[in-house]
Amino acid sequence: MSEKIYGIMAEFDSPAAILHAAEKVRDAGYRRWDTFTPFPIHGMEKVMKLGNSLVGWVSLALGAGAFMSVVGLIWFANAFDYPLIVGGKPMFSVPMTFVPSYIMLIMGSAVGALIGMLALNQLPRLHHPLLDNKRFEAASRDKFYLVIGATDPKFNVTETKKMLEVVGGKQIEIVEDKD
Repeated sequence: MSEKIYGIMAEFDSPAAILHAAEKVRDAGYRRWDTFTPFPIHGMEKVMKLGNSLVGWVSLALGAGAFMSVVGLIWFANAFDYPLIVGGKPMFSVPMTFVPSYIMLIMGSAVGALIGMLALNQLPRLHHPLLDNKRFEAASRDKFYLVIGATDPKFNVTETKKMLEVVGGKQIEIVEDKD
């Protein structure tokens, strides 16, 4: 089994301390980092420059695609593939396609939301390297953690450790990813 570095984890005791550290990490130019806290910290999303999720756009795309597919299928079946005049009605009519198309719009959007959420969250991930660290269990109780990933272009083990010490990190540890 090979072991490679996943990142460096620093522990903080208060929401104010990790918010301050997050500002310093952002200002230092790091881009691949995350915070783990027992509760949401007001203002952290602005410090981390988190934008709106793309899940809504994926959901819209799949919903619209499903809607248009059903309209196209109804047009193809009724007006082109098997044209059958019944009672003088037109071969294709928009009102008659609305109900099945709307149902597929809702179903396509729901599937799009699920697929978008799974893909953007990189799921399923059966194990995360941080879960091997015993101290990380406190992230769900009373400790605050900031992790800078080894995939960050600015990542350097000694420099990153030094920077986390300067911003007030306690118990700074290297997290290894065991393949």
